Amino acid sequence: MSKPGVDFPGVGCGLVIQRADGRVLLCKRLKAPEAGFWNIVGGKVDLMEPSAKAARREAEEESGLKIGAVDFLCVAEEVIPADGQHWVSLIYITRDFTGEATLTEPDKLSEIGWFDLDDLPQPLSAFSAKAFAALKAQ
Repeated sequence: MSKPGVDFPGVGCGLVIQRADGRVLLCKRLKAPEAGFWNIVGGKVDLMEPSAKAARREAEEESGLKIGAVDFLCVAEEVIPADGQHWVSLIYITRDFTGEATLTEPDKLSEIGWFDLDDLPQPLSAFSAKAFAALKAQ
């Protein structure tokens, strides 16, 4: 069986988590695609798993937060030749969460934090840039 992102596109998901003060949660990636870049929480959609459920699961795994309702935000497609990957990701947004964000996957992420949309850390992943452009266009 082929691996997603190697010889056919992978299906991913992402979740913009936004606090009442407008700040958004970002994590710094350790692994490809876009290792070293700041990214919204997210990951791979498993076979037979609805993408919204995957976004909630990935967000809870990566942040330690309990995620409530999510709403569709946009689709982001990235072809990343340097990493040999091609992803189509469904991006969601939530303002419905509880708990404190913590770095729960130090083998995948090096940092986690809340940032103002007008002062985002760099470099920012392509997926995140597209998500924030869609958010600002609302």
